[in-house]
Amino acid sequence: MRKQDHRLDLAEATALQRRRFRELQRQSRVFDARIRTIGIEKEALDTQIKDRKIQEATQSACDESIAAELKQNDKILCMLDQRQKRDTQILNKALNEFRQNYQKPETRREFDLSDPQALKKDTPARLADSDPRCTVSGLQKFMGEDLNNENRQKFQQEQMREWLLQQRKDWENALADKKCADDLHDKHRMELDQKAMDLQRIDEETRRAICVTTKEFNKALAAESQQKRILEKQQQEEDNVAEISNLLKGDLLSENPQQALSSFGEGRVITDRWKGMSQDQLKEIRDVQMQQVLEKLRLEEEDRQRNAEWDRKRIQEARAALLYERHQQRQNRELRRALDNMNAQLSQEQKARQTYLDEEVYANFPSGQYYTQFNTTSR
Repeated sequence: MRKQDHRLDLAEATALQRRRFRELQRQSRVFDARIRTIGIEKEALDTQIKDRKIQEATQSACDESIAAELKQNDKILCMLDQRQKRDTQILNKALNEFRQNYQKPETRREFDLSDPQALKKDTPARLADSDPRCTVSGLQKFMGEDLNNENRQKFQQEQMREWLLQQRKDWENALADKKCADDLHDKHRMELDQKAMDLQRIDEETRRAICVTTKEFNKALAAESQQKRILEKQQQEEDNVAEISNLLKGDLLSENPQQALSSFGEGRVITDRWKGMSQDQLKEIRDVQMQQVLEKLRLEEEDRQRNAEWDRKRIQEARAALLYERHQQRQNRELRRALDNMNAQLSQEQKARQTYLDEEVYANFPSGQYYTQFNTTSR
């Protein structure tokens, strides 16, 4: 009886301890402001989100591995299909060659029944008077008789055995050739894979080298083109100066034109003595050339002034853009300063309001004993 009472006390103590533990857990949940405000278990949600991300990453990695495996399987299937087609072609070719070489119509067992040359190849019924096939009665060999049946059957059996042995040997050779072809195909495939990797690496190196070479070649070509334009311009200027100098100081313009005047008229000249035009004509030509030079200088000056005007306009536009940008920066600084002043004013007003609330409105501040009477139980 005492033992039973002791068991009841232990059960009641255990139940009481369990209720106290549940009460403490409930108080921890009720008094926790975050859990009471949010109303959910954030740790559980974070754990679920983490598990979901891990699951998505695992699924993505699995999908990628499956896609890579599918691609690899497609490549293998294509290679196996090509290999099967090639092997089929080789086998058909070997079979046709075997039929042409070892299964000719003449080697068939029943060929003698359908041989179109059978009558020509057959032995005549009588070769001569001394033919031993001729009997005493003088009768010839009749149609349908087979006097060499036993030898012929033996020969056919021996020929059949030779054919079977030959077919077995050909089959073993074909199996050996197929195995050798498979080994060669595997080796060739490995060599092709290695060559493909080497070719890819060489291709990448070649592309990089080509890019570098092309870049250097373009640089050299640009420099050469620039130098060529400079040399052409310099040579053209030198040719123009030399041409003007030759025209002004040459023998054609400096010799006396009077010796070439003809006696038949003032406007005629002796062709073998005429050395050039007169000074007036030369002066007229020089004046025209000088006008052309002045016109060219005027055009160059107009181009220079036009370019200078465009440069001046670009500088003015750039200066106006810079001034506008500085104006915008000043406006932004002023707006920022006004916003800072407004924020400072609002901060002072908020501090004054808080001081008013602390000193005037909430002057009666409760003591600590007032707060100890709350949250003493979860019920």
